[in-house]
Amino acid sequence: MFCDIYRASTREGMYFYFPANLEVDVAILQQDATIGDPLVKISDALRRAFGRPTFVMRLELSAERQLARVPVQDVMEALAGQGYYLQLPPEGLISPNAVAPEGLRGA
Repeated sequence: MFCDIYRASTREGMYFYFPANLEVDVAILQQDATIGDPLVKISDALRRAFGRPTFVMRLELSAERQLARVPVQDVMEALAGQGYYLQLPPEGLISPNAVAPEGLRGA
């Protein structure tokens, strides 16, 4: 199973995996990630949260392959079932632009 991976323009570490359309060449997707509108399968709210898709790569998925942040089986099941997989940024990363916490209240 091949998938195309797109990076979000709104959040670092957010990626969409879609079943690959093998009729579209990777070089074309690198020039214009909106070919075939990869986000057509998702809700408007999620599309706005994701922002502009940037094509990252085409990847062959198999049970033997390991992915860096997510189990490959979860991705393959989501692609087969709902037609996409959303990889969210890892939890626990602190944004350098985040507002400093005020501390505990009432302690």
